[in-house]
Amino acid sequence: MVNRIVVGAHYGLRDWLAQRVTAVVMLAYTLALVLFLLVMPSGFAGWKALFACTWVRLLTQVTVLALLLHAWVGVRDIWMDYVKPVGVRLTLHVLTILWLVSCFIYSVKVVWGL
Repeated sequence: MVNRIVVGAHYGLRDWLAQRVTAVVMLAYTLALVLFLLVMPSGFAGWKALFACTWVRLLTQVTVLALLLHAWVGVRDIWMDYVKPVGVRLTLHVLTILWLVSCFIYSVKVVWGL
């Protein structure tokens, strides 16, 4: 009998599910936005009226979080699969996290006008 050495953090099912759930959230938001674009008055006034609603801002922020989680799972898997030196991989993980957190902070500034 051959002993199999199992390595890694066992992210498989959780990551697969996270990718699917975040994709559904982004799809639903995109479809809702497209439907609104079809019926809203054109121009800046329409956008201003849409984002004057707190629930639209909240849904937008939830969608941005879904996008960032989706990106994290995908990019982290790329680093884990293709970057073999542990130090380089750790550096790339940290830089990716810093970039995603920065994107989140900027999205809060844009969506909520802070």
